[in-house]
Amino acid sequence: MTPEQYLSVERNSEIKSEYYDGQMFAMSGGSLAHALLPLRIVELIAPGLRNGACEAVTSDLRVRVASAGPFFYPDLTVYCGEAHLADEYNDVLLNPSVIFEIVSRSSEGYDRGFKFAQYRQIESLREYVLVSQTEPRIEVFARQADQSWVLREWVGMDAVCRLASVGVEFSLSDIYRNIRFDG
Repeated sequence: MTPEQYLSVERNSEIKSEYYDGQMFAMSGGSLAHALLPLRIVELIAPGLRNGACEAVTSDLRVRVASAGPFFYPDLTVYCGEAHLADEYNDVLLNPSVIFEIVSRSSEGYDRGFKFAQYRQIESLREYVLVSQTEPRIEVFARQADQSWVLREWVGMDAVCRLASVGVEFSLSDIYRNIRFDG
């Protein structure tokens, strides 16, 4: 399947599928925590983003890594400046600055390994954020000037996560309030 065929099928489908190497992969549903965490993050970072030129978008907007794919639906994406979109459908973002993935036991290896390897190819990406569902833990991989990536980790309800690329910070206690951990 070509990227164009994928987009044609995906745009007419009632279910979301990601695309890699000529194949579509249906996405499964998520837990209550998986649904709540991105909303909480947007709620907390949006005021800080208003002071700059960045916007947060939900998992309804797919991100393209390269011209031939892959295509993913990050749980939450922040882009800065004007949104660069692939075509007139306005449903494929090309210039994410920060990508968030909410990780569970079943998705953590995929998000931390394969997906992160793909996302690192996006020139505009400055930070990749993994938000745990099993404990209050957020890991931020930040691109450095030499193109290497440095991990910063915040653990525990008293921690405050900082996203340097977009100038916002938030408390883990606010993100994880009333979350039941599946761990």
